[in-house]
Amino acid sequence: MRKILLPIIILSIPFLSSACGETNSTAGAGGGDEVAATVNGVKILVKDVDRVIDQEFRDQANTLSPLQQAAYRIQALDGLITQEALYQQAQKDNIVPSADEINKALQSYKIGRGLTEEGFVEDLKKTNQTEEQFRENIKKELSIQKLVEKAQTQLKVQDREIAEVYHLNPKQFSIQPGVAISDIVIDPADNGAKFDAKGDAQAEQRIKDIKTRLNNGADFATIARQLSEHQTAYQAGDLGFLAKSQFADLPQLMGLPGALGDRFYDKMQPGDVTEPMKDSAGRWHIFKVTGKQTEARDRSLDDPSVRKEIQDAILEKRRQVLDLAVKARARDEAKIENFQAQRMLDNPNNYGVLRSGPGASAAASPAPTTGAAASPSPTAEAKK
Repeated sequence: MRKILLPIIILSIPFLSSACGETNSTAGAGGGDEVAATVNGVKILVKDVDRVIDQEFRDQANTLSPLQQAAYRIQALDGLITQEALYQQAQKDNIVPSADEINKALQSYKIGRGLTEEGFVEDLKKTNQTEEQFRENIKKELSIQKLVEKAQTQLKVQDREIAEVYHLNPKQFSIQPGVAISDIVIDPADNGAKFDAKGDAQAEQRIKDIKTRLNNGADFATIARQLSEHQTAYQAGDLGFLAKSQFADLPQLMGLPGALGDRFYDKMQPGDVTEPMKDSAGRWHIFKVTGKQTEARDRSLDDPSVRKEIQDAILEKRRQVLDLAVKARARDEAKIENFQAQRMLDNPNNYGVLRSGPGASAAASPAPTTGAAASPSPTAEAKK
């Protein structure tokens, strides 16, 4: 089955509080301690939003214009509001991760990035957070993860539904010689991804860093979910099965040479990972061969692999819908006050002009946020 390459529209980057210099009567003294929003009375401070931009742009934060910063802040704050609403819902449902789970997630984060204790401390400094704040973020992420997983326990697929999908087109479940592959994509274009690499230099450095993490034992699927700038990040980078008959279409499908398919099939084994490579559009890729089929065969509905394939596909679609429902319920049941949005509405012309720099096009046409704005996911490393 052919999958179309699309950018992921998840933007969760704030802007610096010093850009506009607003005050808020509900806030404490000092720009960083201003209240950006409240969720059931719990404050989200400007400095909480600022921390995300430090984590995202690192040393390039000061290149953002006031207009760019404003666009990123409103989106990032919306993500933080969603995160806080979900966390409070988890607390209401008595969902709390254990200290052992938090410690394991922290260790997985360090191992996945090849960080020593000294390297971890330095990483915290670069992202402007303490270990206590980092652990608190892990606690929130694990709580939200458990909240969603609790809702997902209700999901089930009936045999009738599996049969209906199969009989619509039995031939699509026939197996031809070919390979199953996954892909991590880093796009230098400003596409609104959560951890978007902007520009050729940043994209090349990002793909090199990812390759280093993979060489150090990081899980490919976890990295793909976290950092890939491509729609398949939702499927942990899974591109599906590429039949030998499709190898010649690789230049049209992905802007890559058709000979790459022969390399996957003839020279790589399941589990092997490629070096970074660039396609004709300037995007970087790292591929992983996840399976190989050397002979053609039809599969019947009685084949357990067919039934599992159909069941997994149905469940994945239902999980995506359920995730949206969990977020919607959490926000609907919360009392949310967005002071930052109100300040922008009160003074819409106070944000300067656009200038070149990271995120320029995103600021000109902001993408909607669909998730919580947070530090690079530490809990993702725990899902190996």
